[in-house]
Amino acid sequence: MLTKRKKLSRKEIKEDKLVETYYRAYGFVEENKSKIALYAGVVVLVIAAVYFYIQNKNSNNEEAGLQLSRVMTLYDAGSYLEAIEGRAGTKVTGLKKIVEEYGSTENGEIAKVYLANSYSFLGKQEEALKYYTDYSGGNDLFEASALSGEAGYYAFKNEHEKAADTYLKASKVSEENILNPDYMLAAAKNFMAAGKNEQAKELLEDIRDNYNTSSAFREVDKYLPQLN
Repeated sequence: MLTKRKKLSRKEIKEDKLVETYYRAYGFVEENKSKIALYAGVVVLVIAAVYFYIQNKNSNNEEAGLQLSRVMTLYDAGSYLEAIEGRAGTKVTGLKKIVEEYGSTENGEIAKVYLANSYSFLGKQEEALKYYTDYSGGNDLFEASALSGEAGYYAFKNEHEKAADTYLKASKVSEENILNPDYMLAAAKNFMAAGKNEQAKELLEDIRDNYNTSSAFREVDKYLPQLN
């Protein structure tokens, strides 16, 4: 004789669903344990790879900084060719090799700017531009310096409006950069050369009104009368 099926309470229904979910999950794990183990192993490998990458990058950055400090004596002395190539038979590695080996580190990025400057001082403007535009470090001062070097290249090629825009961009990288008025003055000169007198006047007046302790301020009066 069939008995009437007991009606389940809400609590019992929830418990039933919980048990069902558990067994489904358990079954999935049992069926796919090899795959899960593989994925877990992959995650561990990724974490390890990231860790060793960071450690290696820090070590490389320190080595780049050490080598950069050694070659800077040549750079500061104006021995730009030696600074680029290094000094054979010594521990002084050239800027070019530092960039090749450590260019992705922060100190390697800084070396790019000094390498570009060295080429520029030697009159090798195309080589200089290559390294100025390749800078991608996180230092605002060197970013502005790289932009200024790039602007200098455009001025050298008589692309004055492009030079002015790039100098202006350099002046806006960081408000704390004491060279900002110099970049603005260079931008104003190039705007004048490009026939953009209004832009030049605006910049010169900005220097006059807001940077009266800068070296650029002392030059403003040489150019403003030409625009009035």
